[in-house]
Amino acid sequence: MGNASNTSVFTSTLSEREDLIFGTLYLVFGLVSLLGNSLLLLVAYRKRSTLKPAEFFIVNLAVSDLSMTVTLFPLATPSFFAHRWLFNQAMCTIYAFCGVLFGLCSLTSLTVLSAVCCLKVCYPAYGNKFSPSHAGVLLLCVWAYALLFAMAPLAEWGSYGPEPYGTACCITWEASSQEATLYILALFIFCYLLPCLLILVSYSLILWTVQVSRRAVRQHVSPQRRAGGMHGPMVKLSIAVCLGFLAAWTPYAVVALWAVCRGASQVPALAFVLSAVFAKSSTLYNPLVYLLFKPNFYKFLSKDIVLLQAIRTVLCCGCLGTVLQPFPPGDASTHFSLGFSHHHGACRSCSDAFECFSNYPRCYKLPQGPGPSSRGGKLQLPGPALHAGLTLLPPDTEIAGLEVAP
Repeated sequence: MGNASNTSVFTSTLSEREDLIFGTLYLVFGLVSLLGNSLLLLVAYRKRSTLKPAEFFIVNLAVSDLSMTVTLFPLATPSFFAHRWLFNQAMCTIYAFCGVLFGLCSLTSLTVLSAVCCLKVCYPAYGNKFSPSHAGVLLLCVWAYALLFAMAPLAEWGSYGPEPYGTACCITWEASSQEATLYILALFIFCYLLPCLLILVSYSLILWTVQVSRRAVRQHVSPQRRAGGMHGPMVKLSIAVCLGFLAAWTPYAVVALWAVCRGASQVPALAFVLSAVFAKSSTLYNPLVYLLFKPNFYKFLSKDIVLLQAIRTVLCCGCLGTVLQPFPPGDASTHFSLGFSHHHGACRSCSDAFECFSNYPRCYKLPQGPGPSSRGGKLQLPGPALHAGLTLLPPDTEIAGLEVAP
């Protein structure tokens, strides 16, 4: 490490038991984040020709989260287990730089994504003009913005150093000069408060627009379930992103501001490490949100039989009243079946296999008709069937094998 002072600051101030707990958490977070973000990038690569401009930010989010995972977790995890920072001062600076760069890039990507979603949902006249070139320019701005604040400590506006708990590195929160204090305050305002405010405003506008749309639909359409199904994924995505942002980064921002106002020595080391753990958890939370709640990614994922069999096994193994059946031969898109057993209660039939999978674990059951190929049966639709762009059909009407049930 160089000298005694360096050795002391790179020694853990936590107990060995606490280091073991946090090291285990980092190990689990790192593995889950590596799997989740790699899967998200794999899906994006397979559908690269059909990616929409707004989805570029989801891919960028996965890139920054995966970069944080492979640069930070392999260094911090063994250091927790060793009860001290295992590397030198230069690696400490690199670790801190990567943490700030990729962390700010993820936060800024979420912020720009929320603004783009708001533009497309609330102001479609402008949102429909959003092109891949616009997305590319915004992505360059995202990385430039993050790089600006990450490079500042290297230019002696602020500084990088060991965390107060000793087994990781970040910005030196003990402001030794007026310039360092200004940098930390600027970081708090421009990299936390403003992004947080923009995300909350954007998704609040989306929720308000959805609510207004739902009221309008209820006045003209009797089956309210259709409106809820149409807007449900967007509402879930909005709430999940907002809560994820706040839950992951608020503790770290609060502790940093506490250290600036009262001095880092007055803040317990446990508060620093807990806030850091929450911040690192965002790397695994974001891919889960978009893989589970982003409809087009989720639908594309459902076409992979092997992957779906693994997911189905994980989801259904411990469920009572669920019977797993093997996939029949043939095209996965037409022969896919989840094999839910009949369950008494308020059940309804899914219109297709993907709907049944996406609504798991609620009580849904795929319709099974008696005949060959699609078994020659008639697809039962709850009637009167109503959908955007379709004509209302009276009960007992039969058209090309479709029967509208009364």
